[in-house]
Amino acid sequence: MSKNAKIAAGGVAAGIILLIWLPWWVAFLIMIGVPTAAYLALDPSQRRKLRRVTRKELGR
Repeated sequence: MSKNAKIAAGGVAAGIILLIWLPWWVAFLIMIGVPTAAYLALDPSQRRKLRRVTRKELGR
């Protein structure tokens, strides 16, 4: 299993646990808010690099 697959599986497991323990709207806010906050915490140069890599992978 690749590193990205392990991260994705962990994210799915965390999402399911959040949905079980919290109301759905709180779990939704956490699942959307954490990645958004992490993206906004990046420097502008890191954001450009991330967007460039993402577009290059989409073009494959």
